[in-house]
Amino acid sequence: MKLTHEEIARVAHEANRSYCAAMGDHSQPPWEHAPGWQKQSAAQGIQFLLENPLAGPSGIHESWLEDKKRDGWKWGPEKRPELKEHPCFIPYKELPLEQRAKDYIFLAIVKTLLDI
Repeated sequence: MKLTHEEIARVAHEANRSYCAAMGDHSQPPWEHAPGWQKQSAAQGIQFLLENPLAGPSGIHESWLEDKKRDGWKWGPEKRPELKEHPCFIPYKELPLEQRAKDYIFLAIVKTLLDI
């Protein structure tokens, strides 16, 4: 059984949502209620890993950062999609460890499920 990229994106999104909830952040909607930009972001992360199979967590974040920059996002003290602001809109090395963990989780899930 091979999962589609959308199914892999859903698994990665739900894992991120669960991780965020474990840290007290309940702002992530379930996949079926996630806005299009959020689903597209997960899909772009999968595409990046397909094109850059040796990329690590920092590469994933920097790719995410470039995608967000192209879409007009900027840094903000809290995530506010309506203003295109995000507190993780900073270089990977400046991210708090708990935010870096999201890139490790995404990488592990996507690579594992692409290999199945």
